[in-house]
Amino acid sequence: MKSPKNNATKIVVLILILIGINLIASQLYVRFDLTKNKRYTLSDASKATVSNATQPIIIDVLLSGNLPTEFKRLQTETKQLLEEFGTVNNQIRVNYIDPLDNNNPKEENIQALQELGLTPASITIEEGNSMSREVLFPWALVNMGQKTVKVSLLQNKLGANSEQRVNNSVQQLEYAFADAFKQLTITDKKKIAILKGNGEVQDKYLVDFIMNLRNYYQLGEFNMDSLASNPEKVLENLNRFDATIIAKPTEPFSETEKYILDQYIVNGGKTLWMVDQVVADLDSLQNETFSSFAYPQDLNLDDMLFRYGVRINKKLVQDLISTPVTVTDQNGEIPINWFYSPMVAPGNNHPITKGVNVVKLEFTNTIDTLPNGIDKTILLKSSPQSKEVGVPKGYSLDEFDTQQDIATFNDGNKTLGVLLEGKFASAFKNRVKPFKSANNKEEALQENKMIVIADGDIINYNYANKKPLINGIDKWTKQVYGNKDFLINSVNYLLDDGGLINIRSKEIALSFLNKEKVYQEKTLWKLINIVVPVILILVFGWLYTTLKRKKYTL
Repeated sequence: MKSPKNNATKIVVLILILIGINLIASQLYVRFDLTKNKRYTLSDASKATVSNATQPIIIDVLLSGNLPTEFKRLQTETKQLLEEFGTVNNQIRVNYIDPLDNNNPKEENIQALQELGLTPASITIEEGNSMSREVLFPWALVNMGQKTVKVSLLQNKLGANSEQRVNNSVQQLEYAFADAFKQLTITDKKKIAILKGNGEVQDKYLVDFIMNLRNYYQLGEFNMDSLASNPEKVLENLNRFDATIIAKPTEPFSETEKYILDQYIVNGGKTLWMVDQVVADLDSLQNETFSSFAYPQDLNLDDMLFRYGVRINKKLVQDLISTPVTVTDQNGEIPINWFYSPMVAPGNNHPITKGVNVVKLEFTNTIDTLPNGIDKTILLKSSPQSKEVGVPKGYSLDEFDTQQDIATFNDGNKTLGVLLEGKFASAFKNRVKPFKSANNKEEALQENKMIVIADGDIINYNYANKKPLINGIDKWTKQVYGNKDFLINSVNYLLDDGGLINIRSKEIALSFLNKEKVYQEKTLWKLINIVVPVILILVFGWLYTTLKRKKYTL
């Protein structure tokens, strides 16, 4: 017989071994992602955004309460993703809050949240033949110190149902939070010049875009004729900026100004062009006849952009897929067709456009791409039911009030925005230069990028018919347009050396239950779940009793 002393010793040794295993396990934290698309594996770029955070990061997720099934999936995916970020930085704290669950009236809560810039999502819940609508706030507030960044958990897309929206949103979750962490932790901000001096767009149309860009970059106005007598100094000053935004110029560029921009590009400066080649504006319709005239605009940029690989045509686009304009009559405000405002659905062919909602344009032109060794990616294009319209041409509010010949809208997709990547040759190569530059370059020595959009009004996304949109929502289409996301993604792509924006290309596919089939078969499955276990227990009891009786029967 073993002595009690030996047994006690073995028990103590066993306890010590278990304690040692637990101590080792607490230091060695390992997670295995066995999913096919590595949906729970963070990219290195994502990890870098939080790994150096020295302050606690508090995340308030406003997606809680009684949620529809597909939004519970979004909540679960959000929770799992934030747990992954928590393994990178243990200072991340997450709170899940139902913003409508308090003592205040629901309408007051909704209004207060909207005033914070949090747009609600109206969700249709279907159960058989019954339908109901719920209001959700699929947002997260990421806080660090005195800074707060709003993160939209739901990515809207025109024509998508709830399940498609949730699936699209899950694909963008990692980027959405990594981008928020970047905004909170970034210290060394790159510099962007907002070009002035050639009749660019009014500041009131720029303000929202500028305010959002300030979270990532240092911004400054740059006037091309600030030192007209010393253009080389102007070029030197412009070269201090990493990127330049040219937003809807209306006055021609001089050869000197073009050469400054050209040398800036050849030396590696990134550019975002938003250019109109036709003069046309809704403001011009405010007259007795409600009509105006569109005519070509010469910005003296054609030869320059041609050398880089694109040509903006002096033609307008009419598209059946378009946003209406508002007119006022004796019955109040009413919408009317306005085919000069295409509603463009960006494709999923690039990180800039992936998951972006429809983009609103106005009096846009078409772009031709030219063979020159530069890689070109089409970012924006009209619908197949569109056509080109030559100018000069008159236009009026009642132009599309009558029945249109749909058969004439058959020109197919027209290119409206394009990304250029490669080594750009100087537009002034083998030409007389406007001024002497000690550092003149005929060919770029490094890869560069630029984006050309054939519509200056793309930046005018918070206005419709020159009137501010309430909460950014168009009252007729019920859309929050994707212009801001598209433009910010464009700038981030131009300047993103760490590859963070490439996370947007991540493919994740969720499987949802077939709601119709669930409703039709719910009675059957209820019976199966209730009756089958009872039958199994009865059968097991009968077998056990029978076998026991046989065993002990002589």
